[in-house]
Amino acid sequence: MKILAIDTATEACSAALLIDDEIGDEAGRKMHTRYQLAPREHSRLILKMLDDLLVEAGLSVSDIDAIAFGQGPGSFMGLRIAAGVVQGIAFAHDIPVIPVSTLKAIAQRAHEETGSKHVLATIDARMDEVYWAAYSLQDQHWQLHDEERVISPEKVTVPKIPENETWVAAGNGWANYKERLLQTADCPLPTILAECFPSAEVIAKLAVEEFKAGNTVPAAAAIPVYLRNDVAKKPKPVVL
Repeated sequence: MKILAIDTATEACSAALLIDDEIGDEAGRKMHTRYQLAPREHSRLILKMLDDLLVEAGLSVSDIDAIAFGQGPGSFMGLRIAAGVVQGIAFAHDIPVIPVSTLKAIAQRAHEETGSKHVLATIDARMDEVYWAAYSLQDQHWQLHDEERVISPEKVTVPKIPENETWVAAGNGWANYKERLLQTADCPLPTILAECFPSAEVIAKLAVEEFKAGNTVPAAAAIPVYLRNDVAKKPKPVVL
């Protein structure tokens, strides 16, 4: 299994190539990654990152089994860049696509950093709002409480979890709206990872399960999730 992944939904621009020989242990899995905090430079960086990963692994695009991407929510322009690149590659090489929630990717990254199974994931949505989701890890699968939404910091709700467990706060929404979110959440938050961005590396990991389950879409369905209805326009594909 070979999965190429990209994410340009936030300030972070990243690409990853996961190669899984499926021999039953971690030794059979290799991950090649590129990651850079580079606001407004994603369109310049992402194709070079992808090319570098393929060269590094000695592969061509035709060797890839699936391409995964951070489908949003996130930056309007960033999401269009990711979707356009993915559509271009998938159309040109007839590769299935695996869309992955960027908030779910934040939850996975926070889990890897802290071990916590409960994550309040946010991305700054501008206009005095945040993209918000509460995720819990159950039986090795992320479960979304309620739904992902764009919401005022004063209106977020935190689901109940066992009394002996705590939430971890993650994502740059906590950097920019920390005090307001803390007041509204009104629950113990011993760990706040305000610089926890989604990354192609965790998107590739999350995509493995989806690929094995057959949860892929064709190139035409590789579209962003904006959460704000008034910005949903189809991106133009970019050919690699």
